[in-house]
Amino acid sequence: MFSLFYGLWKYLFKKDEFYVLILGLDNAGKTTFLEQTKIKFNRGYKGVNLNKITTTVGLNIGKIEYKGIVMNFWDLGGQHELQSLWDKYYSESHGIIYIIDSADIERVDESKEAFDNMIANEHLAGIPLLIVANKQDIPEALSLDRIKTIFKSTDPKIGQRDVQSISVSALNSQGISESIDWITNCIKCNSESRPPHNADE
Repeated sequence: MFSLFYGLWKYLFKKDEFYVLILGLDNAGKTTFLEQTKIKFNRGYKGVNLNKITTTVGLNIGKIEYKGIVMNFWDLGGQHELQSLWDKYYSESHGIIYIIDSADIERVDESKEAFDNMIANEHLAGIPLLIVANKQDIPEALSLDRIKTIFKSTDPKIGQRDVQSISVSALNSQGISESIDWITNCIKCNSESRPPHNADE
């Protein structure tokens, strides 16, 4: 009898589970963005010292519950030799957050090249895309409008999907809530075309 009620409880309270990729070059602020997300949306989570975050080699994982669903984040290493591993995660993902270091002007073209290669993959067709112009707190950072101009030629590859761009300072937590709110809403709206997994927690 207990197992019957437990099974019913799990069925009634299970949440849809989605996966979001956080991509971009190394040192773009992906891990800081993820840490700030966990701090904001996970009660009691203290996080790590943001000033001591080092370059990701491999994968960082985060999870939040928001608006009745479970959001899993995969923060993948952005070094050139690791970008070839990104596509291993595409078919399971429900959204992309692509982070650009707006203050690293010398590497913006390199970031665009990585973005072009990523967004053209057929497994990402149609899923929501959030472009984050990070480090906007740095005076010499390129503006969001300038970033959008540089990335303009990629528009045909983006195709028909929900897409948004936003100015962020991940270190100062500016723009984090707006980013997560937007990507969550879009993923929920697109759940018929790419169904969620089910979480038992």
